[in-house]
Amino acid sequence: AVAGTLVRTPPHAALLNAVPPEAVGPLVEALGAGPGLDGVDADQDIAALLAARLPGYRTEQEQRLYRLGTLLPPSPAPEGRARAATRADRALLVAWVEGFADATGQSKSSAAWLVDEGTERGSLTLWESGGTPVALAGRSRMLAGTVRVTLVYTPPEFRGRGYGAAVTAEASRAARAEGAAEVLLFADLANPTSNGVYLRVGYEPVADRLLLRRNP
Repeated sequence: AVAGTLVRTPPHAALLNAVPPEAVGPLVEALGAGPGLDGVDADQDIAALLAARLPGYRTEQEQRLYRLGTLLPPSPAPEGRARAATRADRALLVAWVEGFADATGQSKSSAAWLVDEGTERGSLTLWESGGTPVALAGRSRMLAGTVRVTLVYTPPEFRGRGYGAAVTAEASRAARAEGAAEVLLFADLANPTSNGVYLRVGYEPVADRLLLRRNP
């Protein structure tokens, strides 16, 4: 019987899911010294067991997985409206996706592709205020009835006005309207503002995950 999975997509960290504690020792023996195991993403308890067996690794990021319960759009909503991004927004969107990557410690190399692919699918949502885009949220392709909200970003000059909550709620609504049975998102626990936003619009905590990275 399959008891857990390890997914490795270089250059990203290895992703562990549902791995039983007794598998950690054999897993480290098999992979711990491998040149490709520069990082591991696992749930909090398994990550702690891994860290004890992998000297020279540090916790780089703590994330919380959220699942949408009852959607609660902001009330009152901030001024403005939501709309789907178009090709005419490409330059702005690429800059914003790069800003999101900088803020979350991710690579910017796929920014243009993410914008083009998301625009083509109609999966990038903008919140506009006075005709000016002020916040962005994307959503993944549906897989097994599940959609993940991604790329939630508000430029610094527009923060603190409720735009992030509004655009997240709209992207979540659109995912459900497309037939998603589950709508998920990840949030960096080092950012209490974004975690508070997701709780307010109806997301519920599911699990905490740690990203372990080998020291240079």
